[in-house]
Formats: sequence, structure tokens, C-alpha cells
Amino acid sequence: MSSAPALKPFNLALIQLGQVGPDKDANLKHTRDMIRKAASGNDGAKPKPNLIVLPECFNSLYGHVHFPVYAETISYTPGQPYDVASSESQSVKMLSAAAREEGVWLIGGSIPEREAGTGKLYNTATAYSPTGELVAFHRKVHLFDIDIPGKIKFKESETLSAGSSINHFDTDFARIGLGICYDVRFPELAMTNARRGCQVLIYPSAFNTTTGPLHWELLQRARAVDNQVFFSMCSPARDLSQSYHAWGHSMVVDPMGKVIAETEHEEDIVYAHIDPKVFEEARAGIPVTTQRRFDVYPDVSRGL
Repeated sequence: MSSAPALKPFNLALIQLGQVGPDKDANLKHTRDMIRKAASGNDGAKPKPNLIVLPECFNSLYGHVHFPVYAETISYTPGQPYDVASSESQSVKMLSAAAREEGVWLIGGSIPEREAGTGKLYNTATAYSPTGELVAFHRKVHLFDIDIPGKIKFKESETLSAGSSINHFDTDFARIGLGICYDVRFPELAMTNARRGCQVLIYPSAFNTTTGPLHWELLQRARAVDNQVFFSMCSPARDLSQSYHAWGHSMVVDPMGKVIAETEHEEDIVYAHIDPKVFEEARAGIPVTTQRRFDVYPDVSRGL
């Protein structure tokens, strides 16, 4: 694996997207409008972001019954050139054009994906360069199957299959590791990406109003401190007219576990400045990255 680029200062924007309804075309149009707004720094009030992030399932309603209806075929093979113009995915075409037209790196949240040939469905994140190139692709590894009696029962596995790879991409300012929502509860994924050189981990997500107040902030701060990285999760806005109520509270956490940017539950854009000095000081002052005892316990990233 090639060496990670040095972490440089950059500006990050999380779009906590609202107004997601049953009309995919309308969802994509509103998403494009919000990308434009984020890229403008909220009409100049904030610095232009280098990287913009969308939430989980930004183009569709969230729920196992909806995934087959909204699924799109992407047919991306990592490491091989991808012809966006001939893509079957309406969402990929919009995201690629948005990244190119705004001149930003873009993590396109996630969408329901239908695999060509097998018909299997995945919850899939895509990432784009400022030229509109599709540069990375992550299928949710850990499916959201939970049952908290009297509060929430949800089983993504009723329609989705689980991904089987760990993914990151390089920019000119950072190596960025990808995950999706429930992946955050499994520290091995974050550990592996961090040990592969990622200084920033970003997970498009959609916690709910039961698990959100319990663990949303806790898990992000834990993964940030565990790995001494910047960690961020981008949520949809809460919509009580839908069957699934997102927690919101999109946030960014620094390598010392400090929340440096956060919003509430309504549609919003969260801006954060990523300062390498915090990263460097965390690793120099509390040097756990050089103190691990792999003679005592295994390195979970080895052999992958």
C-alpha cells in the first residue's frame, strides 16, 4: 500500500439533509441544491469546503421495504477507471457532476445499490474527486439488525447484503477512511483504516431517536480517541412524518475526543476546520500509536 498523504489543513462540510421523500428526482434535485449551498460556504459566511459529505440513504426513504424500490446499479470495480457518463446510476451521475462543477471532494452519503448479475442489494457509499471521478466505494459491512423491546426493531438484512471490504481514498490533504452508520459500533474497522494511514474517518449515518441519545456522540468520540484521528458522522435531518426518525446531530470530533462542530436535528450544514496540529500533538503527547503491544495481543489489521 502506498504511503498516506501528509495531513494538511482543510475545511469540511456535512450536509444534514432534510426534505427526503418518496420522489427520487425531487430528492436528488434538493441534494444538488444543498451541495451548491455548502460549496458556497453558505453564501460566503464560511470558507469554501474542500470536502462535502452527505448522509446515509440521502436519495431515498430509509427502511428495508424501500431499499429494493430505490436501488441503483453502479458497477464500480476498485482500481479500474469508471465511466460516469455510461453509468446506470442516476445518483452517481448527479454526484459526479456536482463534485466537478463545485470543484470539491464529495462523499455521496450512501444509496441502496443493486449489484449487476446477482441482484443483491447493498447500502453503498461513493466518493468523488473535484474532477468528478468516482474514486472510492464502500458497502456497509455491518448490517443494522437490532431489537430493543418497546422502542425499536429494525433488520436491514431482510433485504440488504453485507459488504466485505475495508475502504479509503487519498486526497491532496488527507487519507480518508469510510464506514456507514452501524459500522461505527465495530472498532476493528476504524482501527484497520487508521493503521492503514487514515487520519480522518467519515461515516454517513442515520442513528435514530432511541440509539442516538445513547451512543451517537459516545461512539464518535471513542473511535476518535482510540485511533487519534478526526472522526465524523453525517446524519439526515429528523422528519417525524416518516416512519424512521433520524437523530440528526451531525458532528466532527478531533483526535483528543473534543466535539469541534455539531448541529441539532433540523436540516443544516455543519462546517469544521481540520487542523493537523491537533492530530500531531495528540500523537506526540499520548503516543499510543507507537506503544501498542502486538507481542501480547493481535493486530487486527494484519493479513487484511
